[in-house]
Amino acid sequence: MTLSERLSEYVRAAFSGIWVQTSEQDDAMHEIAQLARQNNWGLASWDIDKGLKLNGWRAEDPVLSSAPDPLAAIKSLNALATPDGTALLVLRNFHRFLGSAEIVQALDSAISKGKQDRTFVVILSPVVQIPVELERQFVVVEHDLPGREQLEQIARSIAMEPGDLPEGDALDLVLDAAAGLTRLEAENAFSLSLVRHGKIVPETLWEIKLGMLKKSGLLTLHRGGETFDDLGGLDALKGFSRKALGGSHRGAGVRAKGVLLLGVPGTGKSAFAKALGNETGRPTLVLDVGSLMGSLVGQTEERTRQALKIVDAMAPCVLFIDEIEKALSGVQSAGDSGVSARMFGTFLSWLSDHESDVFVVATSNDISKLPPEFSRAERWDGTFFIDLPDRKEKDAIWEMYLEKFGLEIKQSRPNDRDWTGAEIKSACRLAALLDVPLVDSAMNVVPVAVTAGESVEKLRNWASGRCLSADRPGLYTRGSGGTPGRSINRDPSVN
Repeated sequence: MTLSERLSEYVRAAFSGIWVQTSEQDDAMHEIAQLARQNNWGLASWDIDKGLKLNGWRAEDPVLSSAPDPLAAIKSLNALATPDGTALLVLRNFHRFLGSAEIVQALDSAISKGKQDRTFVVILSPVVQIPVELERQFVVVEHDLPGREQLEQIARSIAMEPGDLPEGDALDLVLDAAAGLTRLEAENAFSLSLVRHGKIVPETLWEIKLGMLKKSGLLTLHRGGETFDDLGGLDALKGFSRKALGGSHRGAGVRAKGVLLLGVPGTGKSAFAKALGNETGRPTLVLDVGSLMGSLVGQTEERTRQALKIVDAMAPCVLFIDEIEKALSGVQSAGDSGVSARMFGTFLSWLSDHESDVFVVATSNDISKLPPEFSRAERWDGTFFIDLPDRKEKDAIWEMYLEKFGLEIKQSRPNDRDWTGAEIKSACRLAALLDVPLVDSAMNVVPVAVTAGESVEKLRNWASGRCLSADRPGLYTRGSGGTPGRSINRDPSVN
């Protein structure tokens, strides 16, 4: 539903206080003006720079033209009211003036009186900062970012010559790259691409989008070149993710949700998440949950909603959240006055309810620190456990990193009984760096299964029978005698 459609409903239902959250106030104002013309409504707008304008023209009445006075702008509603019409007063960036008791009281009176007079206060603001006295007076409407259809319209208005805009699958790639941009950002990006390349290409759009994410400070865009070929093992997890994200899905509205990855540190959880985007042709967004925490009341919740809104707008994409248990460790305590719990609740609701094509990959090294409801069905497509690699997988990892670092493949290798893939990589990198044999470089590597042996054993025991195996189809089961686990196929009808 468009902004004008929602505003039309609220006006007809006599919601006399309407707060529109938008970063594109000119576009929002254009939609409101069109709506007012279609319905023969009176319209006035005010900002501190240009003062009050009636139907787009500066007011000449001295009572109405007080440019620097926000209080006078509110009181102008009395002059706008007519016996048989509807009038809208649009206040731009008015959140800046709501620290004044006089202005808050004037708004309260104007909104209350507006139900009888059919006069409506519409505030345009990039943030929702409603004083407690006015919370019940305003309904909040979001001015959504442009969808694919509108982005295509903008692109076609910029691309005037044949060949400026690709068609078919190439056009889909352009629109995917433009998703999440505002109308102005998209227009600028399309124009920049034409100047640079003579046509609209996704690369320029990604550059603009990367700058947008940096400005938000909440998400980063991973643009590495990793692929599944750089990861040894994890065959079941790779196959599951490829199938979930590839091809057409049966049934309308069927979308993959994501996977929760548990495992020993250094076994490739983060590397898998970063490679998944390249394998499936999706951008990988990295969310640092710690960056969502704010010092002001309500700031954390607002940042969480903003980050998730950006993620939805960037779809189709992969959202990567690393070591999520550290960010949510305070959920079950009251030490932060419930901020973590509220942030967690917002995130859980989004996991269950979001309809955007976002595939979430969250990793954890300690499941005991996550609330039980976090891993329930329909929040994830699967919970996978990544164990220490077995002999076959270790051999594949050794060969991959020996070749990558230019080392002799047939040289003697150290005892790698409890090693992860990260430790194998470290031994190879140090051998190349120090120009020593592998058995010597291995003396500088202490496996995490030794330094944190108790934690590793506890995690493996917990995962046995509860998680899917990342290496083989079926459930993960704990191996005996310290060996990596295996998987079993279990009939779901058998307890």
